[in-house]
Amino acid sequence: MNGASREALAAARESLDALIDNTSVDATTLADELASVTALLDREVSLRRVLTDPAQPGEAKAALAQRLLSGQVGGATVDLVSGMVRSRWSRSRDLVDSAEELANTADLTAAQRTGALDDVEDELFRFGRIVSSSTELRSALTDKAATATAKAELLRSLLGGKAHRTTERLVVRLVTQPRGRSLEAGLESLSKLAADRRSRMVAVVTSAVPLSDLQKQRLGAVLAKLYGREMHLNLDVDPAVLGGISVRVGDEVINGTVAERLDEATRRLAG
Repeated sequence: MNGASREALAAARESLDALIDNTSVDATTLADELASVTALLDREVSLRRVLTDPAQPGEAKAALAQRLLSGQVGGATVDLVSGMVRSRWSRSRDLVDSAEELANTADLTAAQRTGALDDVEDELFRFGRIVSSSTELRSALTDKAATATAKAELLRSLLGGKAHRTTERLVVRLVTQPRGRSLEAGLESLSKLAADRRSRMVAVVTSAVPLSDLQKQRLGAVLAKLYGREMHLNLDVDPAVLGGISVRVGDEVINGTVAERLDEATRRLAG
């Protein structure tokens, strides 16, 4: 997001934090209602254009949102969305993306309140690995001919009782409402959002053999010092790396594997 949209999203995040810091607010209900608003705005292109029209007064747009949503969702959600449409957005699509982010954040907050956020982060990562290794599963979850209900039932059969309820909710919502994203990109986005909830960055660490607890602690400390933020490690084992480790933080890759060094030596010899 650029300019005005980035500022509008920052304000919306602050409003959401203020709401869910109040323990009387049901974060899961808030997530469901924000997801419904996301689906509405994603479906009704003309509506979201009206709600983000810079030529219209903010109060007029807020009043429209209140008329549309009152009685359909709770007062907290109405107030939150009304505040969002008062802001200025660079693109109408950014309003939808922001509403979706807030819905996911509310769900993650519900997990955080029960001390389950770490489990959710790990489960999202592991599920992403399962999807990337199973062509059949990925095809079933991304099949445009399959109904959202069928996909949700498949996911619940896979995750029900095996993963935290928040993980199941987030994955079902992503698969049934992909909004043009790949499944892999959506899962990675959710993982980053979960890490941000604790002001942490995510490092995807690939090694030839599992790391010991001491190695994980040392690596986490080194990365935290390097990036200036607490680091959550998503660990993956791949014998193909031969030795050493590969670390990916966002778009940056720190590669110290034997395979990479062999490739570099081969390139030098060829040159």
